Amino acid sequence: MKVIENYKNFSISKKSIVTIGTFDGVHVGHQKIMEQLVATAQENNANSVLLTFFPHPRMVLQKDNSLKLINTIAEKIEILEKTGLDYLIIHPFDKDFSRLTAFDFVRTVLVNHLNTAELVIGYDHRFGKNREGNFEQLQEYGHMYDFKVTEIPAQDINQISVSSTKIRNAILNAEIEKANEYLGYSFSLEGTVVSGEKLGNTIGYPTANIDLLESYKLIPKTGAYLIRSFLNGKTVYGMMNIGNRPTVNGVKETIEVHFFDLNKDLYGRQLTIELLTFLRDEQKFSSIEELKKQLFLDKEKSLELISAHI
Repeated sequence: MKVIENYKNFSISKKSIVTIGTFDGVHVGHQKIMEQLVATAQENNANSVLLTFFPHPRMVLQKDNSLKLINTIAEKIEILEKTGLDYLIIHPFDKDFSRLTAFDFVRTVLVNHLNTAELVIGYDHRFGKNREGNFEQLQEYGHMYDFKVTEIPAQDINQISVSSTKIRNAILNAEIEKANEYLGYSFSLEGTVVSGEKLGNTIGYPTANIDLLESYKLIPKTGAYLIRSFLNGKTVYGMMNIGNRPTVNGVKETIEVHFFDLNKDLYGRQLTIELLTFLRDEQKFSSIEELKKQLFLDKEKSLELISAHI
């Protein structure tokens, strides 16, 4: 898969089978679209092309700084690599681009730059200035510019309606199994191990403090989670705490991971942490001893649950 920044940098004489969207999460519904896109391109000796946008349009048009994304750009690229897609175009979304009418978008982007032979879209896709463009308009423009438009019905994407918004809500509510089912893979956090206060070392539960790589990444609700990671080709399990550490009067939210059966200096390492299940809400304990007792119970529960995720 070739990654291209800005649709204006894409210029190929071979015809393209194209889909468009933010594709946050690249969930099972998105994967259904990608499957059809790639298969159609192969059948027609054409390029399979996904045109996506960054920043997310809501961040630009609504100045929604509270919106956090399921995937970082790097994660999205990694997931899409596995689909067989030929080209991923990540176009910078700004106000000028948002002012393109549906007609100008079709003529300038789809026809003149992407050389579209067929456009594959999900159910109820909208595009263009003020989201004025719809499936019926796309069909009209398709007749005008000689490209086919294929809409994948909602029931073909999944028996239940899957959306990025539903997945974000599931993650924020710590419904990790539901989110992972919708995604078709495990939701993860990626960051660098940084130095912490080393309290975990003193109570027998050393932790890796994770500094996330991107500020726009969605973080689940506070609490303890069963997680897994991959270090030097080996799968390692552990438990992660997201929160302010009220027992020790913490003042800022941290992400700390305690790996089972791992005695290794991880400072400076970049880790991907997959979330598997929610263990409990964050609590304030009356003493460090009470905290240690709870961590022991968390570990026992985690070890029992691991077999379901192997």
